[in-house]
Amino acid sequence: MKTLKYIIAILFLTVPFWANSQELRKEVFEMLDLNYPGLEQVKAACDKQEWEKASSALLDYYRNRTSIKHPDIDLNNIKITAEEQKWADDALEHTFFVHKGYQPSYNYGKDINWEYWPVQDNELRWQLHRHKWFTPMGKAYRLSGDEKYAKEWVYQYMDWIKKNPLVEVEKEVFDKGSAGEIRAVEDNVRFAWRPLEVSNRLQDQTIQFLLYQISPSFTPEFLTEFLVNYHRHAQYIMGNYSEQGNHLLFEAQRMVYAGTFFPEFKEASVWRQSGIDILNREVKKQVYSDGGQYELDPHYHLASINIFLKALRMAGMNGFRNEFPKEYVDIMERMIEFYANICFPDYSNPCFSDAKLGDPEEERRNYEEWAKVFPDNEWIKYYATNGTEGKPLPYLSHGSLASGFFTFRTGWENDALVMVVKAGPKGEWHCQPDNGTFELWFNGRNLFPDSGAYVYAGDEEVMKLRNWFRQTQVHNTLTLDGRTIDTTESVTKLWKPEGNVQILVTENPHYEGLKHRRTVFFVDGSYFVIVDEAVGDEKGTVNLNYQLCEGNVRIDSKNNILTTDFNDESNVKLQCFSDHEISLREKEGWRSVAYRKRVPRTAVAFDVEKNDANPIRYITVITPSKSNTAYPDIKAKFVNKAFNENGVKVKVTVNGKTKVLESKIK
Repeated sequence: MKTLKYIIAILFLTVPFWANSQELRKEVFEMLDLNYPGLEQVKAACDKQEWEKASSALLDYYRNRTSIKHPDIDLNNIKITAEEQKWADDALEHTFFVHKGYQPSYNYGKDINWEYWPVQDNELRWQLHRHKWFTPMGKAYRLSGDEKYAKEWVYQYMDWIKKNPLVEVEKEVFDKGSAGEIRAVEDNVRFAWRPLEVSNRLQDQTIQFLLYQISPSFTPEFLTEFLVNYHRHAQYIMGNYSEQGNHLLFEAQRMVYAGTFFPEFKEASVWRQSGIDILNREVKKQVYSDGGQYELDPHYHLASINIFLKALRMAGMNGFRNEFPKEYVDIMERMIEFYANICFPDYSNPCFSDAKLGDPEEERRNYEEWAKVFPDNEWIKYYATNGTEGKPLPYLSHGSLASGFFTFRTGWENDALVMVVKAGPKGEWHCQPDNGTFELWFNGRNLFPDSGAYVYAGDEEVMKLRNWFRQTQVHNTLTLDGRTIDTTESVTKLWKPEGNVQILVTENPHYEGLKHRRTVFFVDGSYFVIVDEAVGDEKGTVNLNYQLCEGNVRIDSKNNILTTDFNDESNVKLQCFSDHEISLREKEGWRSVAYRKRVPRTAVAFDVEKNDANPIRYITVITPSKSNTAYPDIKAKFVNKAFNENGVKVKVTVNGKTKVLESKIK
């Protein structure tokens, strides 16, 4: 395979040799279309080689330009949070907000050290080069009028250019996962010029340009430095898009921003069209027919929706909406419907794979933005307004069979009972080997939250932390000897979302020699019966793993019972049965509530020894309760005496009421 290169291809990519000595970069006028409406004075000065006059005219043009609209900022209604104000003030002393997982923020020195890496977590260094504090500094400047913010931003901007030159490196350098594999100059370029970070700067600098351009510190000379650097970024992405996934989507969307916000560049239309073409292609490639994004991660699914729609809004506000076909918009609506179906009544999404636990109010505001694109959609309006307007989706339980997400639901209000099951295809990088896992919400609490993702990538210690949270055994599913499953490729055998007994049957080829079939019965909208069958010749200890939320959980090892002890009306009882002897084992349990933040919780495994080719079978009954004392008596047993490819039949008694539950697979 031919090695791709990240290279400097043109003469104007030379950078200045000192941070705060700005040069009037004449080459900028070669990059601009001087025939663009409004640049007449700039062109006249250039024709006479009066470069200072040309740069001054160019700055005047931008300060007075009103033809380009920006969807992400209203200069007449700038708001800054207390947190953003702190980031802005800290940045004056070079204490940079880089990542919420690393607080308090680190100081990068009076002479800024852009290569400082206090913890060998790749995200900490990658995200340094996103300059997250630049925009808060701009807001602080606009609201206070204090020139110190603008002056410092210009200094830091130029300092970054000086100390982070773009040099030739092999593409593989950008993809390495371990800090120990990186070398010298390649190390710095890998972080400063990874395409995702470059695209992030492309997007955010459009806002920063608007915030700072009125400042006396934003001189004509600095304008030329800024535009040359911005052009370098856009040209770089053009030759170095990521190959796939959410990175590619981010980069394409941000090229739409670059080409739309700076139409004065000769290549602007090429940048914009490049991004639009990629998004039009990828929306069909990365999104399944049911609306699920192929990383099978609720957080990145949400991010993908917003990527696609941000590009649409930027283009639409500036006259290019027709470059996105109707199919593109229809797919966005399906993606939103998919997301609404897998979320809980408080707007939180399951933390399957690398998903983050979002803020409910922030998640609701997503619907407000989506409602602007789909003003006639009644169910988007319903979720955007906390149910005060519009109507909810016209069904409750819902299956996305292509993506492998299934929701059993009694309603959309906080007191609902909701189970979301993840059992689909392989998925991409952020997808974890967790097929068959679920989360369960009842009356305001997520009782079985997923373990989530603690960190992403870095040195050996960081990867050890990441890999713990990725283990199959820390999810609500079945393992053999605690091993992470070899294959994640679930097949839906049966999906029946209607009636008093709703049924899901899904099967995953967990290991060579052992498959896992999980059957979920949702009975009378009040409790769940889960049948797990481990089928194959492989021998070892079969583990049925369950992880509950943090808080007091009583464990009855003799009767294989777990009961929560919460002083509110959201509790649960879980009891496990088998036609083999069970050993209940308590084990280490954590869930990640944010990047590098975790809380302890009860985790158990119901172990059964598998000494021959006979299947190991479990029945788990999960009964939510509004009381932490009045739990039902439960009995359960198999009616069919052996595993049957065509289905399972069990008898379950809850508080004296018996149900015979059967799945029939055609």
